[in-house]
Amino acid sequence: MADWDLLVRQARSAGLLARIRHVLARQQLTAAIPFAARWHFDAADTLATKQQLAVRWEVEKIRAALNGLTLPLILLKGSAYVMADLPAAAGRLFNDIDILVPREQLGPVEAALMLAGWHPAPLSDYDRRYYRRWMHEIPPLQHVMRASVIDVHHAILPDTARYHPDSATLRSRAVAVANMPGVQVLATEDRILHSATHVFHDGELPHGLRDLTDLDLLLRDAAATPDFWPRLTTRARELQLGRSLFYALRYLRYFLDTPVPDSALAALGSEAPNRFTLALMDGIFTRVLAPDHASCADAFTPAARLAAFVRAHWLRMPVHLLIPHLFHKAFISPWQRNAKPA
Repeated sequence: MADWDLLVRQARSAGLLARIRHVLARQQLTAAIPFAARWHFDAADTLATKQQLAVRWEVEKIRAALNGLTLPLILLKGSAYVMADLPAAAGRLFNDIDILVPREQLGPVEAALMLAGWHPAPLSDYDRRYYRRWMHEIPPLQHVMRASVIDVHHAILPDTARYHPDSATLRSRAVAVANMPGVQVLATEDRILHSATHVFHDGELPHGLRDLTDLDLLLRDAAATPDFWPRLTTRARELQLGRSLFYALRYLRYFLDTPVPDSALAALGSEAPNRFTLALMDGIFTRVLAPDHASCADAFTPAARLAAFVRAHWLRMPVHLLIPHLFHKAFISPWQRNAKPA
């Protein structure tokens, strides 16, 4: 029972309770879960099912809100997995719904969503300017009644990032969702690359292992297609995302034993870091991608989390923007929050 107790705690911190229950059910092993632990998994599964119903409802509402605009509704990440009925939707929990639109359509899209009840979440003046000027998305929009949150992206990485995957190229290969006119998801290779980019450009990874399991399920599903791996690695280089894919495949093997062929890693050889950097990244990512639980940490875990945070910002912004931004977030933003009455 101590092992089950620890599993529940680790899985809850990683956002994986519902997904583990799904895996056990697929293997017809739910009866093996002790009664005292089973309700944790059942409750998480109930929540995941409820959230997937809510996602389908919200996507329909978003589609209706944008119906007057001449652009497809392209879904990203978790909502795309649900609407496309992908294996990665199994046991998936959600924080928001991500959509991708052309940059020149941001104004009309935001206006249409605001008319439908979604409004910008409360942010400081600095954070609003930061989103509008530098980020790959506008400030999150939250519905006034249902509290659902939409992240409206015009790209998958900030304008200031070191790498610049072309958004028009991503949108051009988006595929339609069956029985949902006007709704699309990224092409198979592109949604895998977007997921990898999200994991390995984000400095805060409380659900890093959950995101790796997304990638694992996406890859196992796509690998059945002939010539998938050459197409994936070629597309990664085309979109300047080879380094992110290299890290994703390396740590998928490490954590989940994902069946990644050696030829795929060899094809990304030119994208791999040097030996010293790779050893450093191993020390960081083998710690920060583990569940955020004391049982998974060692003496170097806090330093690894700090290093991942610094690395993400280093990739996101050039140093002449990064230093003033970090100074503002560290010293000015806390003072402004404390200066305002509750």
